[in-house]
This record gives sequence, structure tokens and C-alpha cells, in this order.
Amino acid sequence: MNLERESETTFDEDSSHPNDEEVPYSDDETEDELDIEPSVEPEQNRLNREVEAKQETLRKECGWQVKANDRAFYEQPQFKKKKFLCLTKSKYAGNAIRTYKYNPITFLPLNLFEQFKRVANFYFLVLLILQAIPQITTLSWYTTLIPLLIVLGITAVKDLVDDIARHRMDNEVNNRTCDVIKEGRFKETKWKDIYVGDVIRLKKNAFVPADILLLSSSEPHSLCYVETAELDGETNLKFKMSLEVTDRYLQEESALAAFDGLVECEEPNNRLDKFTGTLIWKGRRYALDADKILLRGCKIRNTDRCHGLVIFAGADTKIMKNSGRTRFKRTKIDSLMNYMVYTIFVLLILVSAGLAIGHTYWEQQIGNYSWYLYTGKDETPSYSGFLNFWGYIIVLNTMVPISLYVSVEVIRLGQSYFINWDLQMYYPEKDTPAKARTTTLNEQLGQIQYIFSDKTGTLTQNIMTFKKCCINGKTYGESRDKMGHEHYHPKQVDFSWNMYADGKLVFYDQYLIEKIRSGKDPEIRQFFFLLAVCHTVMVDASDGELNYQAASPDEGALVTAARNFGFVYLSRTQNTITISEMGTVKTYDVLAILDFNSDRKRMSVIIREPGGAIKLYCKGADTVIYERLSPDNPKKQATEEALDVFANETLRTLCLCYKDISNQEYEAWNRKFMAASVASRNRDEALDKVYEEIEKNLILLGATAIEDKLQDGVPETISKLAKADIKIWVLTGDKKETAENIGFSCELLTDETTICYGEDISALLQTRMENQKSTSGPNAETTNEPFFEPGRNRALIITGSWLNEILLEKKKKKKNLLRLKFPKTMEEIQKQIENLRKAELNKEQQQRNFVDLACECSSVICCRVTPKQKAMVVELVKKYKKAITLAIGDGANDVNMIKTAHIGVGISGQEGMQAVMSSDYSFGQFRYLQRLLLVHGRWSYIRMCKFLRYFFYKNFAFTLVHFWYSFFNGYSAQTAYEDWFITLYNVLYSSLPVLLVGLLDQDVSDKLSIRFPTLYGLGQKDLLFNYKKFFISLFHGVVTSLLIFFIPYGAYLQTMGQDGEAPSDYQSFAVTTASSLIIAVNFQMGLDTSYWTFVNAFSIFGSIALYFGIMFDLHSSGIHVLFPSAFQFTGTASNALRQPYIWLTIILSVALCLLPVVALRFLTMTVWPTESDKIQKNRKKYKAEEEKWKRRPSVFRRGVSGRRSAYAFSHQRGYADLIASGRIIHRRRASLTAVINNSLVEIRQIEEAS
Repeated sequence: MNLERESETTFDEDSSHPNDEEVPYSDDETEDELDIEPSVEPEQNRLNREVEAKQETLRKECGWQVKANDRAFYEQPQFKKKKFLCLTKSKYAGNAIRTYKYNPITFLPLNLFEQFKRVANFYFLVLLILQAIPQITTLSWYTTLIPLLIVLGITAVKDLVDDIARHRMDNEVNNRTCDVIKEGRFKETKWKDIYVGDVIRLKKNAFVPADILLLSSSEPHSLCYVETAELDGETNLKFKMSLEVTDRYLQEESALAAFDGLVECEEPNNRLDKFTGTLIWKGRRYALDADKILLRGCKIRNTDRCHGLVIFAGADTKIMKNSGRTRFKRTKIDSLMNYMVYTIFVLLILVSAGLAIGHTYWEQQIGNYSWYLYTGKDETPSYSGFLNFWGYIIVLNTMVPISLYVSVEVIRLGQSYFINWDLQMYYPEKDTPAKARTTTLNEQLGQIQYIFSDKTGTLTQNIMTFKKCCINGKTYGESRDKMGHEHYHPKQVDFSWNMYADGKLVFYDQYLIEKIRSGKDPEIRQFFFLLAVCHTVMVDASDGELNYQAASPDEGALVTAARNFGFVYLSRTQNTITISEMGTVKTYDVLAILDFNSDRKRMSVIIREPGGAIKLYCKGADTVIYERLSPDNPKKQATEEALDVFANETLRTLCLCYKDISNQEYEAWNRKFMAASVASRNRDEALDKVYEEIEKNLILLGATAIEDKLQDGVPETISKLAKADIKIWVLTGDKKETAENIGFSCELLTDETTICYGEDISALLQTRMENQKSTSGPNAETTNEPFFEPGRNRALIITGSWLNEILLEKKKKKKNLLRLKFPKTMEEIQKQIENLRKAELNKEQQQRNFVDLACECSSVICCRVTPKQKAMVVELVKKYKKAITLAIGDGANDVNMIKTAHIGVGISGQEGMQAVMSSDYSFGQFRYLQRLLLVHGRWSYIRMCKFLRYFFYKNFAFTLVHFWYSFFNGYSAQTAYEDWFITLYNVLYSSLPVLLVGLLDQDVSDKLSIRFPTLYGLGQKDLLFNYKKFFISLFHGVVTSLLIFFIPYGAYLQTMGQDGEAPSDYQSFAVTTASSLIIAVNFQMGLDTSYWTFVNAFSIFGSIALYFGIMFDLHSSGIHVLFPSAFQFTGTASNALRQPYIWLTIILSVALCLLPVVALRFLTMTVWPTESDKIQKNRKKYKAEEEKWKRRPSVFRRGVSGRRSAYAFSHQRGYADLIASGRIIHRRRASLTAVINNSLVEIRQIEEAS
């Protein structure tokens, strides 16, 4: 009996190391896609597998069906899914995008539901209900209702404004238009009205509204050029190509309207680089892949029009699937604040219970025997105490600050506007201001510990510029005059002599231009000729202008450089290329194009000159070119030295070489080349082998140096953030050499940095895991020793493949030895569960070790990573380091990372808006990040902490007066203040000063905040607001309430006023304590203010004046006549405050509250000053130095040869095949009659004959 046994292996079983050049498997790959069949298998196994494969294929193919021009097709029952109970909806999403939360009907109930999910709001709702019960109420209902309505109203208005903005953004996207086939013809239709199965027409420079199958275009063979900036930040063009059959038949409107093809394909997923499907049309099946799909977010370029069939719409599109789930983000202070509110709840319940017990005891001892206290109700002391418990819950309710949350929201809203209005974060070139897209995370900007940044479009401009070159051993590109003498005042080269110059190249070496124009140095001319012919760039000569369409920005930069230096690429056909050489137009036969791939790292062309000579021109990375050079290359050493200099200047280098080929050699090689070109199996490998044969014994011409331009201020920003103890990790899809080079450019890496790679840390982590396993046991402790010796500056550079290898995230592939299945025993099931648990624990420990190791490095660069891996790295740091993270990017491939981090920042500009739409903050350039964090973030954190400390203090000082009063009123839950004072205390009397401090306060200026980044550490260490600070505020409030109550109490005890009347009545006492409280807490706010303005001073003294003004109005006889039951303190203020004795009492109370604070502050600033205090003390000196202070110059790094970043080339094969096959060249189409009346075979014969 044969039992099924399945063994699982990881990818590295077949290869020793991951491939650094490859982006890892796609995020959603299934085990079936990764399955590799064994070479030998039993016959029964093979038969079973074939049957199951057919069934699986059928199931998969039918998973998603799209019928062209037939909306009724999707109403069939099998395409419906249950939504709620018996309600169903189509599984095909509409194309409308919805990010808003409310509509006019749901706004009020949903918003109120969300607000009452906040514990404080729900508590006050319950309190309001309690106040409606006559037996327990001790305060009027309006004391709670008015503040609650104000809080709910302000929050609702803010949420409404935010949601209206989301509605507008959604409408802007959803109301874009394109042409859709309706009723047999194209009609302009809004994006939101597009559905799966629609046939649409897109024009040049239009965005693609959904994921569509390309049917045809105006270009030859229905090529379509697209820009994927919205997806990956890359601005270079990529091409897609339709099926040959749809290209031929579906050009006219009538044919497109009659198109009734059926597409069976994979379900919606997030794999940007993969698509598997089949088109069934006219009884035939045609395979579909990713090269035939245009993704939503792409932009049509250099293609007049194209037609497509909508496959995925709206939320099903790949760009939306890549967005990751939207996460609710809350700040660290928010979480801490909630726990503190819970703490206050517990204190409130304990205090109320204690006072209720006191009332029960008092009733038993005194109340029952005092005839004058009889209420007419026969209540037991216990029941009376129970009622008083709820009474004290109501009286002491202000311990839980109802206005806290709304005040926090107001402060955050104001801080968000300050970010929006900051002109120093405005990018004029793109007219892009900074934008706070959320108002709930501002203070967290002051607590960032890790920044995760994309590279392309975020750190760099994605613009390649030709800077220098080495030709025949001599370096060109420095500032020199025509004689070769160095210029100390750089003068830009004038290219006006060249009619084809684009006028954009900035070059200062006049000597090189002179040598080119003189023609005395043939190597120089051959150098630029090579750049003009050895490429796969396409040219569009429209409106008299030459527009180059390059597969990579590097290649475009080199061809454009050759154009400016007089060697202009004009046009090409399938077999020729036309060049203008210093004004002379020549056409060369292109015999072969030897395309680039990531293994070859080079490309070549074989040219036949007009005289008949054959030459091979090659360009590629120095590592592969030097291996193939002829032994007789006298300039090899000089060129290598130049390459080192270029690499030291962080330029991207590329070697150029050539070779003369005899006719006999070419003919022999061409036969092998043609055979490899038509190979049915392993065609790419066969071609590479043939290419190797002729790319030998090359003669070195020189090297180019291209600058991958950083955005302005990137090195300075990274340096400042590093001084603020913020670690920066770069997560990019680029290859390792490019990412490393950018690391040096932006000063993440220096010559003193020891760089560790994936293979290095893999061994370290393996050793650590073995040690942990060997020491594991009940009494053993986990090894927490550092991975590296302290004192050395280290950086980690790791590829996506190594990341999967190390983090045990690699897909498993199953080797199914036998397929005969039998039930597993319980023992086998338990063993399997135990193995899975151990594997999960092992994976978690490995991930923790990796994070610990990476965090010991000063910087980390992850390259060739997928969007999912970017988010995974962020999540790991959040999980294991409990650190506050920020992610910044510009493309759709950064959206998942941006949503995962605590703070997401989008770079807005030419690279698209997907990242911006998913971000919390956005601006135009990376350099603005230092101001966002070091200025706005730090200020917001300091302001919020100061606000919260003071807010808790003033509420404790206010509320606990009732507590002290309880000892003198029989614990009867009588209030110490007038009801209207309780109502207005947090709303009017003490709210404005603290709000203004929360909005405007600053310890040092913005310039000093940036100059001294170490000030930022306060937020990272949570020094300004924590449980210690909370209990200090609680203690401060207790002491203040003690003084506010007992000083007037002692002053009133057995006292006689000037008029012979005793001022010690309850109402006069309430006015005295309230007045002392208002003056004390507002003056306390003045002591806490670091940055004084007229507005601050006005708010403090104005709040005190407002209190007295309102109090005199509320105590007037006129208002008492109108509302006698609501206003019962008639004349109290005027009677009490005319007594000097009471004023002296108020002054004494305030003085005793404030003088100890003043003394303590003076002692602290004198003996234990903070760094902020020291800077404040010397701010005038620093201001004088600001004019002289300059950034330290970049260090010129010498003698490091291992940092060359080779030319990127195209990231995919394709252009060379298109050129060589002629598919990319405009040709005469077959007539419409031929298309309609002939079969595909006949059409091919017509084309071949033509």
C-alpha cells in the first residue's frame, strides 16, 4: 500500500544563493504557480496529475469571465455573491472609486455612532441620563448638555469638512471621461459609468481608467507606449502590444462594436507584473499575458489612440489591490491619553464610593438624629449613600474632561493649517504646497524613530544627466577653455553651432567641443558615434522636433548627449539606422542587435559601414567589459582610474568598446545567430551563448559618467535627521549597484562605513539561531548580545531575494511523490500541528533577530523589493522595536508601505498621485521632510504635551474642591460652585489660553530647531507626556484645590466684614473660591507659556475679565426675574467682591498656588537646565551666527573602486526584438477588404509579398 507523503522544499535547495538581480516572486503567487514537477514519477501518479491539472485549469480559467459588449452577461446567477441575508450583488466591481465615509442620509447617525464610541462622550451621555433622574441629580441638566453639544457639534463639523474634501477628490477622478462603445458607436462616458466588458477608446496623454486588454492602436502592430509613473514612479516609457488577430480585425468602430470575444482569466490580484488568461473568439483561443494588459493609472504616451476591453474595474484593479488595507491610525499620545482617562474613571469611582460610604456613616451618626435635616423621606442610610454615589459621579464628572477631545481636535486642526500655510515647504516649480491630509497625527511627527524611503522620485529626480566621460584614457567634463586650461570661473558650453542640440545639456568643458569640431582625434568621434548607434531608442520626429522614446532614462541621456555633441540619431528602419555626424547625414546597415539582460549587463550592435567594413559596438558594465577586452589595450589602466574617480563622485559608469569584424567571421557567426533566433526551446539561453562568441577581443574606447540627479537638499536633510537620532532605511525596487550608489550620493554611506550584504548577515543570523536553540530551556535566557562590535559605523544592503531567504518568507513548493490519498491519523495531525507551531516560532525568532541586527546598523538599504516586502519591513520594525515609523514615497508601489507606517508621506509632482492620495502628509520635495519633523513635528509634540498636562491640572484643581467641601457638608454631594460656573468653566473661562498655547507655543525658533536637531530627542523618548507627568499634574491639581478651598475657608471662619455682616455665607464662599481658581489657573498657564504674543496675553487676562463680566451678569437681579429657578445667586458677586478682605483672600490663595511653581522653575533652569533652556539663553548669539553658518562641504572620497553603478539599460528585453523584426516600424497596412475577406494566413502572405 502506497501512502501519500509530501515533502516541502524552499527555493534555495536548487541554488546556493538567491539572485540579487531578480525581484522576488509576486506577492500573490500560489503554490500551484510555484510547483515544480519531479523529473521521474510513477505512471499512475502522472495520469492522476494530468486529470487533476485539467480540472484545476478549467476551474481557474472560469474564475473570471469577461464578455465584450454584453452587460447582460454579468447578471447571470453564477456571477452573483451574497451580500446580506437574501440580498446579492455582482462580483464584478463598478469603476467608481469611493474613499468617503458618509452620504447625506448616513452622516448624522454614523457620525454620532462614531463619536459615542469614544469612552468620554459615551460617559457624558450616560451622565446626562443620570441627571434626568430627580432622586440622584445634584446638578442641572444643562451643565452637561451644553458642553456635550458643543463637543459633538465641533467634531461633526470637522468630520463633515474632511468628508466633503474626500467627496470632491473622488468626484474629480470618477468624473474623468473616455470613449465607450454604446449602441454601436463610441460615446463619451464618465469613468464611474464604465463596467467590466466595455470596449473603450483612449487618446494620447490620457490616463487608463481600468485594467484593460489592449485590442488595437494607431501604432504599427498595435504597439502602445505607456508611462507607469503612477504605479512605480518611473517616467521612462514602456510598451504593450496587442494580439495579432485583434490588431488586424479590430481597428474600425463598427468592428469594435461587433466584437463579442470572451476572456477567461485569473481572479483580481495585486500582481502588477503578471497576468494569465485566454481570449476565446471566433472558435479559437489566444493566450494572454501581462504585455497585453494596460493597468489603471498608466498614461498613454506617443500613441494617438488605442482600444481596449475592460477586464478589471474599480476596486478589482491591480493598482487598488496593491494599496493594502486602509488602517486606522492613532498617535501614541492618543493611546496614552485614553489609558489616562480610564485611570481617571477608576479614581472617580473610588472617590465617589469613598464619599458615599462617608455619607452613609454620617447619616447613621448625625443625619438621622438631626430633626432640622429631615426631608420627609424615610430612606435608610445605605440607600441614601447609594444615591449619593451617583450624585458624586455627577458632581465630580469634570475629572473626566469632556472638552479634552474636542480641544485636541481643534489644536490638531490649527497645526495642520500651519503646515499647509508654510511657505518654506512650498515647491514653486510644480506649484505644490505642503498638505496635511489628516488632522489627527501631527504630534506623532515629533516622535519619529525610523524613516522608510523609496528611492526613485523620492530621493532622486529620476532625471539622468551626462556629466563626464573618459575617451582614449583622457577625462573630459571639468571646466576648461578651448586650449585645455582649467577655468576657475565656469562657462557653459555654447551648442548653438549644432542645429539639433536640445539646449538642455549643461556642460563646461570647452576643450572637448573643440576637439570634436576639429576632427583631429578620431577616437572621440568614434566614441560619440557609438552612443548614437548602440541603443534601442525610438525617435519621433513630429513638429520638426526630435523626441526620443527610451526604455530607460540612462539610455535616453546617452543618446541625447551624443545628439548635443554633434552625432544625432535621426531615424531607423528594421535594418538601418540614420545618423547625422557633425552635419553629414549617413545611413548604416544594422546587421544585428545583441540585446541587454540582467545577466549580460551589456548590449551590442553590429554595423556595416557604407564602405563595406563591419564593426561591432558594445557598451556595458565595466565588470563584464573588462573580461572581454583584447590583451592589447594600452588605455585600459587609465580608463580604470577614471572609472574610480567617477565612482568616487557617485556617478553611474559605463564602458564603451568596439571590434572590427571580417566578412568571413560575420557570415559564420550569423549562421549560428539565425539558428539560435528560431530555436523552439531555450531561445534566450541559445542567443546569449551566440552573443558571447562574438563579444570577444574588444578594443576599449572609454567610459561615460551619468549623474542620477538627487533632489535638492537630500544629503543635508538626511544628515540633519541622522543627528536627530532618526534612522533612515531606503526600500527600492532598483538593483543593488544603483541603490548603493545613491546611498553614497545622499551620504547614507561613507568611506568609513562597513557595508554588510545579505550573504554576510545570513551567516550571522544562522549562528545566532543555533546558539539560541542550544541554550533554550526552562532556565535559559535568550541571547541578546549585539551582533557587531560597538564603535564602528555599519550599513546593511540587502536584496529582496535575500530578505525572503532570511525572514523565511519564501514560497514553498511541494514535491508530490505519490497522489494516492489516505486519511491521516490523529497522531499525524498532532505532529503536523506541532511542526507548524515550531516553524512559526522559528520564523518569529528569526525575524526578531534580523530586526535587532538591522537596527544596529546606522542605515539600511533594501533593493529589488516588492511593494509587499516594503510593507513587511515596516511592519517588522513596528512589531519588534515598538518604534514610531514614517514611510515616504511617490508611486503606487509605495502605497502599501505608506499605509503600514504610523505616518505616511507622499511626494507629489510628476510621478503621479497614488502615493499622495493614500498619505497623511504630502509635499513636493524630500528636503521638506526635515522641516516637517524638526519644526512642525517637534512643536506639535511640545504643544500637545504642554496642553494635556495643563488640561489635566486645571480640571483636577477645579473638581477636587468639591471633594474637600464634602467633609464639611455631610458628604451630601452639594457643589462648591454655582451651577453656571461649572457649565462655563471648561467652555469659556479656561479654554482659550490653553488652546492658544497648544497652537502657538514654541520653546525655540524654527531656525534653531533645524540647527540643533538633538532637540528632537524629547519626543522619541516620551519625556514630556507619560504617566509620571500625569501623576505630577494630578498632584499639582490636588495641591491647588487644597489651597483654593482651605485658604478661603480659614479666612471665612469666624470673620466679620466691614459692614458688620459675616461674609461667610455659602454663595460668597463659592464666588471667592471660583475667582481664586480662575486667576490661579490662568496665571499658571502664563507661567507655562514659552512664546509670548499679544494674543496669548490677551487670552489670559481676557479670560479673567470674561469670567468677572459674565459672573456679574448672571448674578444680576434682571436675569433672576426672567429665570428665577435657573439663576439663584442674585447679587452675590457685587456683595462679596466689594469687601477688601475677600480680595486679600483671593490674592493670598493665588500667590500660594503660584510662588512654589515659580521657585521650582527657577531652581530647575539654574541647576538642571535642559538643552532647550541653554539654547534659549544663548539665542541672540546663535542668531548672530546664523549668517555665517554654512553646511560642511561634501568629503571627496578617493580610491574606492568597488562602488561603480553600472548603466541600468532597459529592465526588460523587447525593444531589440521589435526593431529587428520590424514590428515597431511604421508600414503600410493591409486594406480593409483584405482584412474582412481573407483568413489570417492570406493576410500574412499579402504582408510578406508587400
